Amino acid sequence: MNVIEDNEYTDFLKKFTKNITPPKTIVVISAHWQSNGTYITGWKNPAQIYDFWWFPEKLYTFKYAPQGNPELAEKIASDDIGVKIDKDRGIDHAAWAVLTHMYKDNEIRLVEISLDINKTLEQHFELGKKLAKYRDEDVLFIWSGNIVHNLGNISFDETSKPFSWAVKLDEWFKEQIQKNNIDKLLHYTQYLPNYEEGIPTTEHYIPLLYTLWMMLSEEKITTIHESIQNGSISMRSIEIS
Repeated sequence: MNVIEDNEYTDFLKKFTKNITPPKTIVVISAHWQSNGTYITGWKNPAQIYDFWWFPEKLYTFKYAPQGNPELAEKIASDDIGVKIDKDRGIDHAAWAVLTHMYKDNEIRLVEISLDINKTLEQHFELGKKLAKYRDEDVLFIWSGNIVHNLGNISFDETSKPFSWAVKLDEWFKEQIQKNNIDKLLHYTQYLPNYEEGIPTTEHYIPLLYTLWMMLSEEKITTIHESIQNGSISMRSIEIS
C-alpha cells in the first residue's frame, strides 16, 4: 500500500535520494524472489510483476518500468561466484514499490538478485562479500525486506500503535546492526527465544545480511529511518557509506 500512499516512510524515501549521488544501476536483493540457486535478472526491458493479491485495483494498474542492465548481469554471472542469469524473470514489488518514491523509471537501470532457498544465513552473508566490488561501478545495492515482518499478526490500520513485541525485537536488531555484531545477527535464533513473533520466515530478513558484508572497513552504519507499520512491520532503513 505504500506504493499509492503518502506517509512518513514514503516521504523519507523521496527525500533520501536528494542526499546521494544518483547511481547508474540499482541492484535489489529481493525478499520476494526465492529460487533454487541464486539468479540475477537479465532482460533489457524486464516486466513489472504484481506479486500480491486482494489489494485495491489501483495497485495493479500502477506502472514503473525502468530498463534492466543485461551487461552488468552478464558480468556478475561470469564472475564465478555462483550467480546465474534469469532472462525471463521480471521485477517484483520488493524493487518497484520502493524505487517509485526514489527515482523516475527513466533515471535508472534496475536488476534484481534472488534468494537461494538452499543457502544458510552464513552463505548468504558470504555472497554479499563477493558482490561488494560492484559498488565501484556506480551501482547502488538495496536490500529490500523488513527485519520484523509478521503478516499473520498485524493490524489493518497502518498507523496503529506498534505491538510491544515488535518494538522490542526491532530495537534488539537496531542495537546489533549499529554495533555490526555479525555473530548475533547470523545466529539471532540463539539469542532471541521469541524471534518467530517477528521473523516467522527468513526471506524478509536475509537481504540485510548481503548489505552488511558489503561494508568497507572505513565505513559506518547509519539508521536513516525507523517506524513500524500495521503494528508488526518494521520499516527500519539503514545506510552503509
